[in-house]
Amino acid sequence: MSIQSWSEAAPHLVDVAMGRRPADTVIRKGRWVNVYSGEIIADTDIAIAAGRIAYVGPDAGYAIGPETEVIDAAGRYLVPGFCDGHMHVESGMLTVTEFARAVIPHGTTLMFIDPHEIANVLGLKGVRLMHDEAAGLPVNVQVQVPSCVPAAPGLENAGAEISIDDVREALTWPRVCGLGEMMNFPGVAFGDRKMLSEIGATQAAGKTVGGHYASPDLGPMFHAYVAGGPADDHEGTRRIDAIERVRRGMRAMLRYGSAWHDVAAQIKAVTEDGLDPRNFILCTDDCHSATLVEEGHMNRVIRHAIAEGLKPITAIQMATLNTAQHFGMERDVGSISPGRRADIVISSDLAALPIEVVLAAGRIVARDGRLAVDIPPATYPAFARNTVKLGHKLSAADFDVAAPTGIDAVRTRVIGIIENQAPTRALEAELKVRNGVVEMDTAADICRVALVERHRATGGVVNGFVSGFGYDTACAIASTFAHDSHQMIVVGTSRDDMAKAANHLAEIGGGVTVFRDGREIATVELPIAGLMSDKRAELIAKEAEAMVSAMKACGCKLNNAFMQHSLLGLVVIPELRISDLGLIDVTRFEKVEVLI
Repeated sequence: MSIQSWSEAAPHLVDVAMGRRPADTVIRKGRWVNVYSGEIIADTDIAIAAGRIAYVGPDAGYAIGPETEVIDAAGRYLVPGFCDGHMHVESGMLTVTEFARAVIPHGTTLMFIDPHEIANVLGLKGVRLMHDEAAGLPVNVQVQVPSCVPAAPGLENAGAEISIDDVREALTWPRVCGLGEMMNFPGVAFGDRKMLSEIGATQAAGKTVGGHYASPDLGPMFHAYVAGGPADDHEGTRRIDAIERVRRGMRAMLRYGSAWHDVAAQIKAVTEDGLDPRNFILCTDDCHSATLVEEGHMNRVIRHAIAEGLKPITAIQMATLNTAQHFGMERDVGSISPGRRADIVISSDLAALPIEVVLAAGRIVARDGRLAVDIPPATYPAFARNTVKLGHKLSAADFDVAAPTGIDAVRTRVIGIIENQAPTRALEAELKVRNGVVEMDTAADICRVALVERHRATGGVVNGFVSGFGYDTACAIASTFAHDSHQMIVVGTSRDDMAKAANHLAEIGGGVTVFRDGREIATVELPIAGLMSDKRAELIAKEAEAMVSAMKACGCKLNNAFMQHSLLGLVVIPELRISDLGLIDVTRFEKVEVLI
């Protein structure tokens, strides 16, 4: 949906503020949540024209004409529309359109999306698909051009590559607000020319560089990374992470997604250490469709931050004004102020935050949790589909880990899952050998993990072991949604089921599937790049819930275990991951052998 720029709308706004023209909409008798002053101001009216705010103050009755829509706030709070400062639409397994449809009723009116998932499959043309789709939505979607595709050159191969020329081109697109998360933090610290060139091009364009420093080491490498240009970071998990980022001039982005619960520890930097909250931003990073449908989006994050001790108005600032200022958009979004977009949430309780009315660009887009506007479905071209290409039909033998001859046990490396966090642990275990093949040990919660190459039909399969899922029956879980290269990740206790699950995904064009005792028990089809569905969010949420329930039926007890599954190939976050090139030690950034 188009909205006039401030310069185009200014004459109209001035006339409405002066009473020379009537407003399109007037909201009456609300309590203004002023994120600039930190006040709540009673008996406030808002006059709206051309999708923007013309007047905020007492008694805007003079701006009401015969055609003006009047909304009675009846003493409820008038809150700026919520902004998600860092997120990946694809993590919801939805198109941009369906994601927006899901979050608008929760008060989200601005999203800063980094489409590096689709970029790893389709390259820049995939990013362009999502950028252009966003233009037709009633809410504001800004795009960060993906910076690291592949995320870790030399340690993995993706389905596509984003070059410095691609970055320069995308920075000229109207909805591109900056560079997506700079995951290659060692590259920045060690002066990688491509990484520094991308950062330089973004800064030269006057746009924001997103950060991603996924290491607990806050020594020289961290300082070098900050000096290299990234302006924010969402990978902190500890109080000290938030403190050190803010002290170094970064914005600390505190994420609360479906599986990332990083707000509670880091918010203590404000609530207990007394740091200035202006440089803290709330975000989601990754949210599943079920979370969006059942629990909410940024309203959920704000409520959580309040429960962790923040004053409600401070939490709201972290999800509105702070975000807008960080991206250089303060004059357009992030507050209820004259000249800004009329993105407004009306709520009767500032802590519980029920979302009763949502306006985007001055138009009511949701009431009482329901969408109030028609949003046409998006269509994706043929090149974005049928992207799962295996070199051959897989069999159980493709998932063997061979052992040296003449031994009955071997020491192995094992990927260790950490619940609700992105990092993994590098574990070791002694496993038995039978008929020349290393066996797993379900009693010790160790099962098989495999990465199946799915972009170029190489037929490659890399095998290893993983601990933490708790699977205790014959089963397999396969997914083509697997950060960041989005190869196929298969975890299981049965090699036969692993082969069946992988082959099934190749047949349907991608998705997530669970097999148990030789049969399919749940599947989420993701035909767009093997990452997204164009179904409605509530339908995908039901399918995703069934998939999670199927994982639990196989013995898994983790909260949102699929997120941990999807990150097993993320070779930019310590400690141990799997890629199409082998097992990767992400503390040393080198390939290691499964067998020690």
